[in-house]
Amino acid sequence: MFQLVLFYAFSAVLIGAALAVITARNPVHSVLFLVLAFVTSAGLWLLIDAEFLAIVLVLVYVGAVMVLFLFVVMMIDVDVATLRDGFNRSLPLGLGIVALIVLELSVVLGGSRFSDPRGPVPLADGGSNIRALGEVMYTQYVYPFEIASVILLVAIVAAISLTMRRRPGRRLQDPGLQVQARPEDRLRIVKMPSEPRK
Repeated sequence: MFQLVLFYAFSAVLIGAALAVITARNPVHSVLFLVLAFVTSAGLWLLIDAEFLAIVLVLVYVGAVMVLFLFVVMMIDVDVATLRDGFNRSLPLGLGIVALIVLELSVVLGGSRFSDPRGPVPLADGGSNIRALGEVMYTQYVYPFEIASVILLVAIVAAISLTMRRRPGRRLQDPGLQVQARPEDRLRIVKMPSEPRK
């Protein structure tokens, strides 16, 4: 009974935070509401004994990605009026997409899936979610895992190459010229006669 109350409490906070992400007037507030949504999602993962996924969600998304989002939003100059105008124009399209997704979920899952009383499969005594996840990931799903790793590596290289594209006024380092530098080219000793004090 207590877990059911926690589930409904976390779900209500998660839905409210998700709605606040897209309706908040201040972009910084939107990022903070997204942090709240991630933390409550981690609480839902804990309720089904998936503590590894909950910890990863908090450490990776809240601890790294959302901090990066927060700094980016705080550093750029966001025109809130233009942002709100675009939101109001796109609201009917967004509501239509939400209705379509809800319809697809109800068709794919069906009513019998929602009323299924089965919960997560309990682990054996002394079992670990981390070990079970690792065994499945590195045996049954090792090829999709490696493909996802390669795709992420390509995305990182592409992002770096797009950032480092040629722009006027950008300074580059040439290691070849740095190696060829000599002390006498960089330092010039000037001998000046000293003047006696008066």
